[in-house]
Amino acid sequence: MNELRLKARELLESGKAELIIGYEEGSSQKVHASFITAVEDTDKLVFDSRCVQNLAVYLTKPEIRKYESIAVTAPVPVLRSIVQLTAENQIRKDFLVVLGISPDAQLISFETPEDIEHYLEQHKLKTEQRDLEILQRISSMDKNQRWDFWVKTMEPCFKCYACRAACPLCYCTQCTVDGNRPQWIPVPSHQLGNLEWHIMRALHMSGRCTDCEACANACPIGIPLNLLTKKIREELVENFGEFQPSVGSGNMMSTFRPDDKENFIK
Repeated sequence: MNELRLKARELLESGKAELIIGYEEGSSQKVHASFITAVEDTDKLVFDSRCVQNLAVYLTKPEIRKYESIAVTAPVPVLRSIVQLTAENQIRKDFLVVLGISPDAQLISFETPEDIEHYLEQHKLKTEQRDLEILQRISSMDKNQRWDFWVKTMEPCFKCYACRAACPLCYCTQCTVDGNRPQWIPVPSHQLGNLEWHIMRALHMSGRCTDCEACANACPIGIPLNLLTKKIREELVENFGEFQPSVGSGNMMSTFRPDDKENFIK
């Protein structure tokens, strides 16, 4: 913790960063995002197991992009998002200083996004056993049971879109759900409309989602909506091979090879 604060102080004092994005104490023993521009405020920075918000979500915001350089506190889920955002040309390499945090809470320095990608080879994406068991139970259902499961799981959603706001990879300037000419996704909260919203979002994330679980953590009523993205990722891995965020490669669902053996490519 002290090392993180000292590094943040050094970056501000040297001018290598104009803004530090990290975590600070909030109310009710919770933490929230912190935006620090003054050296004396670096003592507010904290890092512990409560820091699950994906701070990479701020890196594409216009309010943040106005700074010449920023530093961000980045545990492994945030590191994955940074690599994916870099691959999608959403982060300038000269814009960001990454204050990496290892799983045992050690501060790590990275010079380039490629360095982060190399580090993440030790922390590859994988579905936790608890979630695998749930996904296997879903897969064992017949199609009517699966439909009922997803409808009932998403039914409580009242479309606050906190899941969208928390996701670093939901950076479109206008989301399909905000358009009304035509109205692709119904505004009211009801079974079919809720399912349409979550399927659309999950498909948008397919081959890009870094499984940080920020969407589920942000849901105010605790819907396990990350199960849908995990399920799609399992299907993609089974059909197209392992996915890891990579600076030099495109998204799994938006790239192709002209010599692909499937005829529909030709």
